[in-house]
Formats: sequence, structure tokens, C-alpha cells
Amino acid sequence: MPELPEVETVCRGLAPSMVGRRITFLEARRPDLRFPLPDKFSERVAGHDIRTLTRRAKYLILGLSSGDDVVMHLGMTGRFTVVRNGHTDAIGDYVYETGGDPKHDHVVLHLDDGTCVVYNDPRRFGFMMMMAGADRERHALFKNLGVEPLGNAWTADHLASKARGKKVNLKAFLMDQRVVAGLGNIYVSEALHRAGLSPNRRASTLSDKHGAATERGHRLVPAVREVLERAILAGGSTLRDYRHADGTSGAFQDAFAVYDRAGEPCVRPGCRGIVRRVVHGARATYFCGVCQR
Repeated sequence: MPELPEVETVCRGLAPSMVGRRITFLEARRPDLRFPLPDKFSERVAGHDIRTLTRRAKYLILGLSSGDDVVMHLGMTGRFTVVRNGHTDAIGDYVYETGGDPKHDHVVLHLDDGTCVVYNDPRRFGFMMMMAGADRERHALFKNLGVEPLGNAWTADHLASKARGKKVNLKAFLMDQRVVAGLGNIYVSEALHRAGLSPNRRASTLSDKHGAATERGHRLVPAVREVLERAILAGGSTLRDYRHADGTSGAFQDAFAVYDRAGEPCVRPGCRGIVRRVVHGARATYFCGVCQR
């Protein structure tokens, strides 16, 4: 499943081709993905300009001149490619290895400059829906989402306010989308290692008895931000079936400190620990038992 850096990479790759363009026609080649496509989908988007393309958590959001938003989720195998003058551009999107088969091209956006943006999804775990932009933050998908870990609201004080009295471990706490939006299994493991914090530590240790942020919280906030920013610059991570549209892979997995490195030496200078693997909530967690406390 693509995580925040992969979705951000797709967003930045698509934006130059889409923002400012008008949708002349939307071609829906099947009635559903994970869920049914919006009623009268083509009629509701055709003739409207794309004013914005943004990311919230792991969702891509097209803001239209009509005031409506098209909310899109890649699921496990969704991909976008840009076709211009018969040529398919590699834009940093993430694809399933079998995703190049045109029979899985389910939605095509035709733009006013002749560009086509094609959504391909072999397993159809992705989805698209429409909602009024003014109402989006009250929609069930968004109303309980936490702050963005790349935004200004991501602070040690925010973490402390959410962590006070919490008995869950740090891994579960950071995976809670109500606390911070968009973090997933890979980058939580990497950020905790960067901060030198054990995933087994109680979340409440990010807050002191007065509710103020502890030194641990002040370490964790920049660690999360730095890991995500590095991953975005590297084009994300490629796991199992994901590849770029041109067949190359995201590069950040080559720099993993702990993820999927069980039994290997810790990469922190001076640490003699070995990376361990444990299971939290049916998800694998990787960490160093020596330098992560």
C-alpha cells in the first residue's frame, strides 16, 4: 500500500499536467472500483477547470471550478499516467508490475490541451468519489483525520496533548490516523529509529505530568518530518509489486535503517545492536533494541 511519500510523489508528478487545465470529458470504462463511481461522474466534472491538486493523508484531491472535489485513493495497485500526443510520460507514479495492461485502464480524464490522465488499477482497491469542497472536512473520510506531519500543526506540543495518559505503545499511537494523518508502517518504524525511541514505549512518555512535551516528543517530531521529506525526495519506496511508470523503483528503500532488515546490524554509528522484528497489531515492526529506548 503506498504511504504518504508515495502519494505525495504522485501528487507532485501529476500537478503540472493537470492544474489550470479544463476537463473536457471523463471516460469511465466500468461502473465501479472498490466502490461505485460517483453518479453522473462525467457530467459533473466535464467543462470544469482543475484549480488545485492536493494531498490529504493518503488521498489525492482535485479541486474543481464548480466547487466540487474529486477525492481519489490509489488502493494497493492504482496508478496514474499522463498520455500526451500518444506518448506516455513517466511522472513518478507508482504502479503494480502488471498495471501496464490497458484492460485495467478504468478512468480516463481528457483535458483541454489534448492530454489524457489515465487511472489504471488491476485489483481495483482504489476509489474515486465526489463531494462539495466546502463540506470536505466534515465528510466521514476527513473529519477525524489528525494533523499533517509535514504541516505547521505537527509539533511536540500537539503530540503531548494527544499522548497524555495514553497506554498504547508509540507504534500504535503514530499509526492512529486521528493523531497524525498519513503515517504508515514503513515510515513509523524508520522515524522511531531516527528518534532513538522504542516502538514498545508507552505513548504517554511524550507528555509530562503537566501535559507539556517531553524531550522524547521534541526528538520525534523532526524525526518524522525528516524521514518523510527524505523519502519524497527519493521518490518514495518500492515494495513487492510497485515500480515507477518507466520501470525504475523509488529509491528510499535502499536507505532503510530498520524496515525489513531483521537480523542485520543497526546502521547507527557506534551502535552494536541487531535489528529486531516484532508484530504490533498484525503488522511487522522493525527496531534496534540497543539504541532505541
